[in-house]
Amino acid sequence: MWTTWRCDGLSHRLVGCWPYGGPVADARVPSLRSRDNSNHQRQVPQQKIEVRRSARRRRTVSAYRDGDTLVVLIPARMTRAEEQHWVAEMERKLRNTETRRASPARKSDDALLARCAELSERYFGGSAVPSSVRWVAPMRTRWASCTPVDRSIRVSERLRDVPSWVLDYVLVHELAHLKVAGHNAEFWTLVREYPKTERAIGYLQGLSAAAGWGITAED
Repeated sequence: MWTTWRCDGLSHRLVGCWPYGGPVADARVPSLRSRDNSNHQRQVPQQKIEVRRSARRRRTVSAYRDGDTLVVLIPARMTRAEEQHWVAEMERKLRNTETRRASPARKSDDALLARCAELSERYFGGSAVPSSVRWVAPMRTRWASCTPVDRSIRVSERLRDVPSWVLDYVLVHELAHLKVAGHNAEFWTLVREYPKTERAIGYLQGLSAAAGWGITAED
């Protein structure tokens, strides 16, 4: 029943996709009430879940995290029992993947600052040193921000559980702003010292598109 992640540049918190092949025979679970508009939410301990049904989605079940909410995308024809089965499976799969791939820097501001120091030393010879690095509430149009005047960096909570190589890219991006304020050729030359830059940009573009956030690679 399971296949590998269908990535398209996406995986884990971003989007996990599985084929939906029809009814789940043994999914004997209570039905969920939902609005007639096919989108609904239910609350479980420490986890909000939003299920979105789509008539255009026929063969895949997808999921991503938006802050503290797990968004699960399913075919409109799926029964409530099938829905609960797949929601539980997506929760489990994403949780396991997050545990394997998330960066240690997600744990605290101090850990985030320490990771910046490591990345600065590796890619900038230690010349891009921030005064502070903090996790902040999700920003409307950015993954992170840098203020060169006080050398501070702020990182969106939306990135707390992405794979470590994606968070590293964002940190390298912001560290580069301590050396070059804009997004000119010199800036991108610095950023591309990080070998997974293009891959990480694709991941973030996919995450933004899937979640409808409208955040670009330069933000």
